Amino acid sequence: MVSLNLRNDVYRRPLATALERLGIDRGWKCVDVGAGGGDVSVALASIVGYEGRVYAVDSDPLARNVTAENAASLELSAQVIALTQSAEELTLPEKVDLAYCRFVLLHVYDPKLVIEKMVSVLKPDGALLIQEPITTAGRIGHLPLSMPDANHQDIGIDLPGLIVELNLDLVDVFAEAPMGIGKGPVADYLESLTGVSPGNEPVLLPPLVTVVAKRPVT
Repeated sequence: MVSLNLRNDVYRRPLATALERLGIDRGWKCVDVGAGGGDVSVALASIVGYEGRVYAVDSDPLARNVTAENAASLELSAQVIALTQSAEELTLPEKVDLAYCRFVLLHVYDPKLVIEKMVSVLKPDGALLIQEPITTAGRIGHLPLSMPDANHQDIGIDLPGLIVELNLDLVDVFAEAPMGIGKGPVADYLESLTGVSPGNEPVLLPPLVTVVAKRPVT
């Protein structure tokens, strides 16, 4: 299994599984779209090594500074390049082997456009890795979760269809939903999102749909 230094990330296992299936290796060039503070970008940089490169792209200018600090703290500044861009305007100075995003498409206006932009920066046969939730499939006890402020709160269910529409090669698709009860990382994660502790109610976090696709060579 690919090792990711994302100890507090309850969704880290499906990411590691997808990266392992892709065979990510030293020397890869990657882009992390909607990188936030750059946790995943830095984790990717530790895998691709000094020969590789990771573009951490986020629309928030403050995220650039946080990402740079995180990379510097692990002596990965040479590999991680933080850029301030919206997902809809993604441009890079070179083509990459892997384009990645997570919890991004549910917030944008046009998910298909963002996927097209991600594909446009890929090398021929480059890999697209997208992870998005089916929010309303989550549960606190028997009550469904919701994210009414999201533009596409159940975008995860649409991902495979969007890949097919764009004539990409669908390599793999699967879903995983962390579950817990009482104190622990699942409860902590939900509280960080909602500001409310679930107490001793069983919690099923929204299933995260992982789609792995390839840009056709021709």
